[in-house]
Amino acid sequence: MESKEQLPAWFRKRRYLHFDRPVGVNNAEKIVCSPNNVAHHAFYPLIKYQIISTKIRRATNGSKLEYKEKIRDISYAAHLDAHIYSYYSNLLNSKYENFLANSGLTKCVLAFRSLGKSNIEFAAEAFSEISRRFECAAVALDVSGFFDNLNHQILKKQWCDLIGCSSLPDDQYNLFRSLTRFSTVERDSVYKQFGITPSNPKYGRHRICAPKEFRTKVRDEGLISTNQEQFGIPQGTPISAMLSNIYMMEFDAEMNAFAKSVDGLYLRYCDDILFVVPLSEIDNCGRIAGKSISALKLSINSTKTERRAFKREKGVLLSDKPLQYLGFTFDGQQILIRSAAFARFSNRMKRGVRLAKATSRRWNKLRKERGSNEKPLYRRKLYNNYSYLGKRNFLSYGHRAAKLMNSDSIRGQLKPLWSRLLAEIEKE
Repeated sequence: MESKEQLPAWFRKRRYLHFDRPVGVNNAEKIVCSPNNVAHHAFYPLIKYQIISTKIRRATNGSKLEYKEKIRDISYAAHLDAHIYSYYSNLLNSKYENFLANSGLTKCVLAFRSLGKSNIEFAAEAFSEISRRFECAAVALDVSGFFDNLNHQILKKQWCDLIGCSSLPDDQYNLFRSLTRFSTVERDSVYKQFGITPSNPKYGRHRICAPKEFRTKVRDEGLISTNQEQFGIPQGTPISAMLSNIYMMEFDAEMNAFAKSVDGLYLRYCDDILFVVPLSEIDNCGRIAGKSISALKLSINSTKTERRAFKREKGVLLSDKPLQYLGFTFDGQQILIRSAAFARFSNRMKRGVRLAKATSRRWNKLRKERGSNEKPLYRRKLYNNYSYLGKRNFLSYGHRAAKLMNSDSIRGQLKPLWSRLLAEIEKE
């Protein structure tokens, strides 16, 4: 068995159920390291499912919170396909990092790179840049439907430019085709077709079906959908994030050049764009970014655009309205976690407590029928998930943010959550 240290950087063991079996590193290397094999490789359809998240924002009149569901498609590749994507993502990453270094963009592009930092550090650095200026403007922009709207021809051109070729080699063109004219199968549909239980799909299985069954029960039954548009790449493959950064290379260079020309700062975290510039340039940011993003056949979401003026009054830096960036707000003096994050946490906590109580009642009913003593509510999991006692939850994230940002304001936001959890547990 290969030790973890001996495994190549692109190889990662994946345990999920797909149309092929999990592949060991030796067998994977025979394919991924051979351009000829990759050029002739037939990719399986991606399995697709949806993540439904609740977007919470304060109403325009500021009186109440508005709740809106956001549906996002996530796709995951077959085991061997995922290794191929990961291998080529690694190859492209070394060239991309060289491009960033040569273009002076190393500190501008933040997402999907091994920088050893999180959004907490990125937000803190942006707010620090604002604080060090006597006065400035912060302009935050959001790209609409980022992955869903990446133009295929522009992506191919940028890919070619990165590797220094006029056209993609056969192996990389096969990858490009698989990610632009991509095929998907709905996870629930294929599970139903083969009688697979969603709660325990791997029970007695190493793959969803044999190749013959795939042809007759998946392909011939019309379960496969193929992207017919000239835009859009799937989210969730090991190379999707890399390609999204490659797509934005020229835009990043242009925006950074503009920011530097006015003694400003340009940052991009995936589809979140931030400029910190002199107040006189507050209108130019949106205009110049909008023109350049249109050339990429993308658009700026005007409803999420923020233009904030930071000025000093009696030596104190204040903004006309708090800036929202990467889950935090900053008004020139204090940094806070967005209130929407607390609303989401509160909803999750209440649902978790209700579920724990219902489970406890059900087990106590069975104990009572057997003549056993009832047991009190099992609290350890609730504490792990919803209190400062847990190591990987919203509270631990918040305390880490408070420490890194040196924010007593965030500590104040977190302080009531313990008593709220206890109150919810004690509620009849």
